[in-house]
Amino acid sequence: MRLYIPGDAAAAALDADAVVAAVEASASRRKIDIEIVRNGSRGMHWLEPLVEVATDNGRIGYGPVQVSDVESVLDAMVSGKAHPLSVGNLEELPFLKKQTRLTFARCGIVDPASLEDYRAHGGYQGLAQALKVGPAATVETVTKSGLRGRGGAGFPTGIKWQTVAATPADQKYIVCNADEGDSGTFADRMIMEGDPFVLIEGMTIAAIAVGATQGYIYARSEYPHSILALNIALTAARKGKMLGRGIAGSPHNFDIEVRMGAGAYVCGEETSLLDSLEGKRGVVRAKPPLPAHKGLFGQPTVINNVLSLATVPIIMDKGAEFYRDFGMGKSRGTMPIQLAGNVKHGGLYEVAFGVTLGELVEDIGGGTASGRPVRAVQVGGPLGAYFPRDLFDTPFDYEAFAARDGLIGHGGIVVFDDTVDMAKQARFAMEFCAVESCGKCTPCRVGSTRGAEVIDRIIQNDNRVGNTQLLQDLCNTMKFGSLCALGGFTPYPVMSALIHFPEDFGATPPKRQAAE
Repeated sequence: MRLYIPGDAAAAALDADAVVAAVEASASRRKIDIEIVRNGSRGMHWLEPLVEVATDNGRIGYGPVQVSDVESVLDAMVSGKAHPLSVGNLEELPFLKKQTRLTFARCGIVDPASLEDYRAHGGYQGLAQALKVGPAATVETVTKSGLRGRGGAGFPTGIKWQTVAATPADQKYIVCNADEGDSGTFADRMIMEGDPFVLIEGMTIAAIAVGATQGYIYARSEYPHSILALNIALTAARKGKMLGRGIAGSPHNFDIEVRMGAGAYVCGEETSLLDSLEGKRGVVRAKPPLPAHKGLFGQPTVINNVLSLATVPIIMDKGAEFYRDFGMGKSRGTMPIQLAGNVKHGGLYEVAFGVTLGELVEDIGGGTASGRPVRAVQVGGPLGAYFPRDLFDTPFDYEAFAARDGLIGHGGIVVFDDTVDMAKQARFAMEFCAVESCGKCTPCRVGSTRGAEVIDRIIQNDNRVGNTQLLQDLCNTMKFGSLCALGGFTPYPVMSALIHFPEDFGATPPKRQAAE
């Protein structure tokens, strides 16, 4: 009997390891021959720890399973009888069935430590196509697909690759930005822990496309499960001749090393990350020169987010047109959206661009976990704007969010019910920026500290009109004068809270809320 019990951090935090030990002990007493695969999470976090059993009718899930449930769950698996924790065939659950899983097609399905299992589920077909068509055609395919950076900036991936490919140099690098530090985001972690080979394959395709021979994955120190899973997969890939010299029997050489950060949020910014990789203090660099021209150790460097690189294999396998057919406007393909905060069905939901914010929060997320009304959602991490219910008709699209002074960022959505104090949330944004600033530029370093002070004065009704105008002026200075997105994006949560929820700052409530 083959069981699947996730080994990723989310499941482990909910006692999945103890459930595994209990299952092994019970099976041993019963003399049941079992095999336990520590797969990645399916992304339905309200069901973790989720235990699946392989049957002739597909994988049947039980969750959330606690140690005290193990005996009765095993009874149900052996007998085939009903159990209150049974959720049936996982593929038929609406939360999974309605998704368009491209980047996450294998996450939760495969054994993340098995190269053979990855291959059996279509792995390395994208790399085979890249080797077949060559570097120039590979860059062209990625460009035509419309893939944009999934780290937050939304810059076209193919253009970045074209620039590095066209820049002459004896040494080029591929750097994966796995410094996932935004609140409410966990997609990078899920890929690294649940399907690490897809990231390795994506980086290898990028290396062949631009002529790089060395890659680095810059991961957070807070992600020990991810780092372990990546190193296991890298060892297996080298053993299987998919990394190192003569990749897959080709003349291309490429290897990858995992580097661990030290917890600085600003190192999620690409130039600060490069400084950290070089052994320096993570400080934002002025641009130009761009990293594509002079990046790691002064050499041309591709820097992409985990999700960007993990999406490349399916683009190469299925073709640019296949991927481009999903989405809307300039936002092509799918986005792995992470639902977190006060939400009933928190987890990962991959869907084509164009779904509305209201559908994501109310229909897919099920509203708040507390049962109270949703008041606000923050999209795009701690520096994303707060959207009220009035803006729930906004399509999940880079340009649609920008038109309403919002950010998609890394695709994280944090839900708040009607008990949230938005003035405190705005102040937190300024305080967060002050703590995490690298200190290089004045608008970010000084502006964030002064911003928290001004918000305090507004809340205390100290010259509210004058200080509100001062806060707006300060936000404009930070937005347009900061060297990187840390200071430049901090005004988004501050101003959105001030505009949409003025009553929390002591002002007269807007008519829309008075009517409610």
